[in-house]
Amino acid sequence: MKPEGFSAVMAMRQPTAPDDLDYFPTPPWAARAGGELIRSIDPQARTAWEPACGGGHMAHGLADYFGEGVWPTDIHDHQGPIRPRFIGDFVRGDFDAVGDPRADWIVTNPPFVLGEAFVRAAWARARRGVAMLLRLQFLEGAARFRLFNELPLYAVAPFAERVPMVKGRWDPTASSATAYAWFLWIKPGVEGFGAAPRVMFIAPGTRTRLARPDDVTMFVGLTEAPLLAGVEGGS
Repeated sequence: MKPEGFSAVMAMRQPTAPDDLDYFPTPPWAARAGGELIRSIDPQARTAWEPACGGGHMAHGLADYFGEGVWPTDIHDHQGPIRPRFIGDFVRGDFDAVGDPRADWIVTNPPFVLGEAFVRAAWARARRGVAMLLRLQFLEGAARFRLFNELPLYAVAPFAERVPMVKGRWDPTASSATAYAWFLWIKPGVEGFGAAPRVMFIAPGTRTRLARPDDVTMFVGLTEAPLLAGVEGGS
């Protein structure tokens, strides 16, 4: 199903070199945790746009939570199992001239250094809300203080478990000392807009509950799947 207004011309743009990208694939279980949060606060959400889709890890995890589709796009085609439908620079506004997907929610794990730019671009384009998977330290700094005052957070949802990410690939066996959280904004007209920010903890055991064997099969490979499927449920 093609997003309303999109044109295949976007796929003909010159791709960005992968070495220039801050590409850290999202474990699909962590994407599902975000999908659960969005559905809990906005049951009317039907569509999502994933504008930094990479190999499709997050789009795959979100698919069960948006009944009318998840639209994957990126600035580069990483040749993953789920390919971007269109290539373009989300922050620069490459999609504006041909019409964006007009999705209810824009949901992604953006390059950390472009986190604020992605939030602002997503806020301008989303119908109902924005969800960004970011390091918890995104809360810090004068620039973020201004951002949160201009675009008040609905919630921040830190993971009680670590969400390991490595550059350029998903490694289900990786570990991490970095704390991640979902940051959520809702648009005017959605129930809860204007409420005081809240903390919504993502409980221990979420990784085990939301991991699926087909995640490893799809994104790591058939050879490694029997060995790694058990690891995915670890702490």
